[in-house]
Amino acid sequence: MAGRFIEVENLGKVYETAAPGTPPALQSVSLAIEQGEFVAVMGPSGSGKSTFMNIIGLLDTPTSGAYRLNGRDVAGLTTDELAHVRNRVFGFVFQGFNLLKRITAGENVALPMIYSGVSGGERRRRADELLARVGLAPYGGAMPNRLSGGQQQRVAIARALANQPQLILADEPTGNLDTQTSAEIMDLFTQLNRETGVTILLVTHENDIAQYANRLIRFKDGHVVHDGAVVHEEALP
Repeated sequence: MAGRFIEVENLGKVYETAAPGTPPALQSVSLAIEQGEFVAVMGPSGSGKSTFMNIIGLLDTPTSGAYRLNGRDVAGLTTDELAHVRNRVFGFVFQGFNLLKRITAGENVALPMIYSGVSGGERRRRADELLARVGLAPYGGAMPNRLSGGQQQRVAIARALANQPQLILADEPTGNLDTQTSAEIMDLFTQLNRETGVTILLVTHENDIAQYANRLIRFKDGHVVHDGAVVHEEALP
């Protein structure tokens, strides 16, 4: 591992709109994630896993505690710095793909690079390269609605890689896919993690999907109730 990447200390989150008596979304969460880890995050609905993911991705802010990214407390970042980190440090992959339907697959992949000031020619070259990496070299000119769900998710992964992020945040990335396609997408994540060293933080409800990770963090009622190695199915008696 190259070094400590993410650190959260006594992280807490309370939503003012929550019903009376509802426990905090997060309570005293402390953990660290090293560069290059592949981490699965699990827990029932309302456990805090999505809140945790949103805070790590700078899409939400904690009520209490500290979050340090590469040693820097994110609470001290300006609005422009937060936007820069979201665009350059993180790559996001969602259950619903979130592709723009009126532009091609290649243009979807190139989109994050526009906000990074990458020239048009370089955007097209890099988008073609990334589509080839995820097995979609012939489909750069295809519209998203002409692609299967698995192909659309591959486009979304290529888009997440557009600015060479340090961390991919994947929220239920196989939730809309069949079993075989889910396995193909998870094999792709595993390959990217091994070959590029990109850190992956993946939220899932499915035990078989968590099997692909090297570490499992499980939430319940806003607390971390498990943080350790994944017990792979082949190792079970």
